[in-house]
Amino acid sequence: MINCTRLTGVTHQNGLVELTTDGGKFRIYFLKDGLIRIRCTFENDFLEDASYALVTTAWQDRMDSLFRGERNHIALISPKLSETQNDYIFETMLLKVVIGKEPFGIDIFDLYGHRLFSDLKERSYLKDQLGRIYHYQALDIQDCFYGFGEKTGYINKAKRRLVMGNMDTLGYDSEYTDPLYKIIPFYLKLNKDYKIATGLFYHNFYPAVFDLGCEHSNYWERYNYYCADGGELDFFFIYGPSLSNVIRGYTDLTGKTALPPRYALGYMGSTMYYTELEQNCDQAVLGFVDKAQKCDIPCDGFHLSSGYTTGADGKRYVFNWNRKRFKDPKNFVTQMQQKGIEISPNVKPGILTTNPIYNDFKAVNGYIKEPQGNEPQLTSFWGGLASLVDFTNPEARLLWKQKMQDALISLGISAIWNDNCEFELNDPQALCCNDGKPMEAGAIKALFPNLMAMVARQAILERLPNRRPYILNRAGGPGIQRYAQTWAGDNYTSWHSFKFNISVMLGMGLSGVANQGVDVGGFAGPAPEPELLVRWVQNAVFYPRFCIHSMNDDNTVTEPWMYPSYTGYIRDAIKLRYSLVPYLYSLFYEASKSGAPIMRPLFYEFQDDPETFEASFDFLCGPSLLVAGVFEKSLREREVYLPSGSDWQDWYTGERFAGGQKIKAATPLDRTPLFIRQGAIIPMANSIKNLRLQTIHELNILIYPADSSQFVLYEDDGTSNEYLKGDYLATTISVKSEQHQINIELKRDGNYRSEVKKIELDVFCRHQAPVEVKLEAETLEMYLDDAAWAQAESGWYFNHERKQVQIKYSQPTADYSIAIHYFNPLLMS
Repeated sequence: MINCTRLTGVTHQNGLVELTTDGGKFRIYFLKDGLIRIRCTFENDFLEDASYALVTTAWQDRMDSLFRGERNHIALISPKLSETQNDYIFETMLLKVVIGKEPFGIDIFDLYGHRLFSDLKERSYLKDQLGRIYHYQALDIQDCFYGFGEKTGYINKAKRRLVMGNMDTLGYDSEYTDPLYKIIPFYLKLNKDYKIATGLFYHNFYPAVFDLGCEHSNYWERYNYYCADGGELDFFFIYGPSLSNVIRGYTDLTGKTALPPRYALGYMGSTMYYTELEQNCDQAVLGFVDKAQKCDIPCDGFHLSSGYTTGADGKRYVFNWNRKRFKDPKNFVTQMQQKGIEISPNVKPGILTTNPIYNDFKAVNGYIKEPQGNEPQLTSFWGGLASLVDFTNPEARLLWKQKMQDALISLGISAIWNDNCEFELNDPQALCCNDGKPMEAGAIKALFPNLMAMVARQAILERLPNRRPYILNRAGGPGIQRYAQTWAGDNYTSWHSFKFNISVMLGMGLSGVANQGVDVGGFAGPAPEPELLVRWVQNAVFYPRFCIHSMNDDNTVTEPWMYPSYTGYIRDAIKLRYSLVPYLYSLFYEASKSGAPIMRPLFYEFQDDPETFEASFDFLCGPSLLVAGVFEKSLREREVYLPSGSDWQDWYTGERFAGGQKIKAATPLDRTPLFIRQGAIIPMANSIKNLRLQTIHELNILIYPADSSQFVLYEDDGTSNEYLKGDYLATTISVKSEQHQINIELKRDGNYRSEVKKIELDVFCRHQAPVEVKLEAETLEMYLDDAAWAQAESGWYFNHERKQVQIKYSQPTADYSIAIHYFNPLLMS
């Protein structure tokens, strides 16, 4: 065992500190005041920088040209250095990094003296005889651990041992199965005492384990550790102090969420059933769309399962269309788009040896190879032997792109579903090209799904340059968010899965993947019982991705109308989602700029409230809506904790509650508990059933005033890439509440001409009705009669039942303000 216990040398220049110890060498890079990279090697020299994950660097990297246009190069900062008898101390504007001489170890403090990071001295950086590397840290029992990508169980992973690996886990247990489909070695730490958040991102993609205090030795203080099967100890320390700043820092490194086309926010229909029919699958899928319209259920997309690629022998042949099932694929795609539905065909990276295109990839060395490096590695894959495409090979990427363009994108398809892309290897020592420097594929297989998604985006943009791509990936590694939406794989149909899948999604959101979801209703297992389907849909309409998908083992199809007497409940929930599209689309914009999750654990917004730190199942949709699920059959009341630091209002009844308490919430079958946070600004639309064919001309903005609050309403055409050229509209809505009035300001940024013609503000007024409302200098007309108000084009009306002032007006062409007055001095004279 090689151990680093004594510091033997220190040099520093221009933000790079180099250390030598009795066991290994270190480099510390000061990227920003709150962002530090630490590398440790036990070899003679460090590995070459050649990252498929990073989009921010301060050094030359062999992959810079591959990620040209994505990667940002920054200059290191120079910390202040001092030395004591026992330590070297490097200080930035936010942090103090203390390097112990003997025993060697690194500690990081904030400027208030809080210890944020501490190596376990005399046992911090190690390498064993098998080549495994270890990093041990001292553990504070008040530390909570979140993130780690797609992980099951409760949201706080303290005292868990988690595997960084992936596999096809059909029907997994959402409380216990580990690993699942994604590999993201990043976590956030939040201390219950001083409530400061930090993050660690391990830039190493070998199979690994995180032990978060599960292991305990009487001879050491409490610790947590990371162990990888190879490579270097290479990690980034990210300082908050807020959780949002940590996630912003992590996504600065790995990329922000890709802004999806607006239709991707709608209901995505899907099932394996229709594409498995012997013939006329195209008519079955078109019939699904017609049925949705007949049932008055909005729908915008359909994920086309891989049955469309089935050959005469019943096997899946990627980029093949079964003409018995789909007689005229181009006409099918056209018909679907005319109905307002985008299809996303399923593609898989395993090419069966009997696939006619198998030898095309073999000819360009386009497969992951056996360890000897001569022949493609063969693996069992969907009913036969297959080889996995090597997406680290430039020629393989180019060929895959061409095959995709010819078979799919040439038909007008701009959405791709990358499935079964975990790249399960028979031998992790199999070789990949690594863009010209072959290496073990097992060392970077976490990033193969990212490259697969990147190539799909490129393929679409090359053929359809002004169509915004929509990519869906089942697997992924750090940075997958900059290319694709993801989902939590092939979950099981049960109340238990429904509940614990929420925690899985919350952890993904904290891992930088804002655009994600689950198969609503469950994919594997029996058909969902009626109440389970209703409750799942009511909860899922607040997820970033909303898709009902199934492979029921009783040969049924999970669809919104499968239980006619319950269809009304499901219809109402889906329509609520569509009404919230302006709010949701704005949250996607926020994610594309800051990395913020759309689906947020309570502690993300209420970091000062320790009661939220273990909340695994209730969540916030954006900053403003608290969603409380109903996870038991026949439950008609449940306890809900409302975080402190805000008042709350019941969405349905208007009843108001102080934060920091548990309340009893009614849970009738027609709704799930939903609460509006004080300070909320929620833009909404009415009567939208299809996001491709319909335009939002009327906007309702729901406002629950606090002392002050802001929200950015984002608009663009929803389909093109013109927003990248400035053709967007980001309207900052600011609300300030004073003793006698509420001021609402709307300031625009961008060149897009909004399609919204009319706006209605619905402003909660807790104590009294206004006496006057002004739009800029214009005094708006007051209405006392609700029937007259319903016919009015502009003016205001006080809704006694909802305690709201409702304000209508035509959208101005410039920035403007609204003033709601509760006191008129003229009335006192």
